[in-house]
Amino acid sequence: MTQVTSQEIALFRSQLADDSIAMEALDLIEDCEGDLEDAAMTLAIRSGQEPERANSEWLDALARKWRAVICEQEYRKDLVNSSLQGMMEHLKTIPTFPKMLATPVLIYVLKQGANNFCEPLDSLK
Repeated sequence: MTQVTSQEIALFRSQLADDSIAMEALDLIEDCEGDLEDAAMTLAIRSGQEPERANSEWLDALARKWRAVICEQEYRKDLVNSSLQGMMEHLKTIPTFPKMLATPVLIYVLKQGANNFCEPLDSLK
């Protein structure tokens, strides 16, 4: 289980205050007592997806599916500095990315460590 603290939720709220979808996701993470995978699964079901594996495996698989986009060099600096704004704006421009899941996916990446998460792509360059 990936745990998000109340301090982290407050930080993300301050960064994403103008994003109603992100705020809804943060509310749910808070309602799930910081359990990121539980909140992501609920958001996935709300957005019409049908996850067919355990919560922790599903969120990890979703993040890995979008790794190439998330790890683009121009946005990685923000993620390394725990800033979600730039990447959130970028993900909104991708029609196939599930907008409701952007917040939990990016928090998951931050909790893994952006450089650690992106390392498999770095080794391909």
